[in-house]
Amino acid sequence: MISYPNCKINLGLHVVGKRPDGYHDLETIFLPVTDLCDELEINGTQAALPAIAQDGIALDNAPEDNICLRAWQLLHDEFGIPAVNIRLKKNIPFGAGLGGGSSDAAFTLKMLNEMFSLGLSVKELEQRAARLGADCAIFIKNEPAYATGIGDILEPIELLIPLSSFLIKIEIPEGEHVSTKEAYAGIDNSSFLIPHSSLKEAVRRPIEEWRDLIVNDFEASVFPSHPAIAALKEDMYRRGALYASMTGSGAAVFGIFRR
Repeated sequence: MISYPNCKINLGLHVVGKRPDGYHDLETIFLPVTDLCDELEINGTQAALPAIAQDGIALDNAPEDNICLRAWQLLHDEFGIPAVNIRLKKNIPFGAGLGGGSSDAAFTLKMLNEMFSLGLSVKELEQRAARLGADCAIFIKNEPAYATGIGDILEPIELLIPLSSFLIKIEIPEGEHVSTKEAYAGIDNSSFLIPHSSLKEAVRRPIEEWRDLIVNDFEASVFPSHPAIAALKEDMYRRGALYASMTGSGAAVFGIFRR
């Protein structure tokens, strides 16, 4: 069985508070983008333990630590599913704010649910995906969603502007990598008191107005130490982007252009 886990971008990202558990509450709109995908293949095996083979973009973790194996382990512990062979070709850069690993995990859950006829509903898959990562659940339905909490509380949202009519370009400055820990470390806690404009209302405005309405709070903490990312965003506008932004905690930047 083969699937193609896709990436996502964030239309706005507000860090609205710090939780007692150390995590931060967020507000964002997740937008799946199917133009950039990994390739994920899962097959049965007679072996006692699962195995994974990785190619494409080299990851910075050992294969046995791959999140796809964690997804298998979660369902194995609950349902006793047998071992599988997993082949993952990485095309989505990691450490870029594109959710590639989360997508791989969510697609693994969906594929195993189908392979072994577990009968898990979309909601039940989302609940399990959220245990693997804050933004994993968005890739179960794989549709635009307004997200709160740590990014795990999802609400369907219909964009009034058909983004299929526009071209979304995603780029990463060469050599740039931003860890989530680094991005959060630079967040100024006093910014939690500053009211944000409503993302739900902002995305219903013409795209040409988004530049003044939709903000990714991580840009303020990331751009000073990664000027190449800030420069790429400005270059997107010079090239004619109607809206450009860093996605997630970086380092990827996307621009929305007229086709």
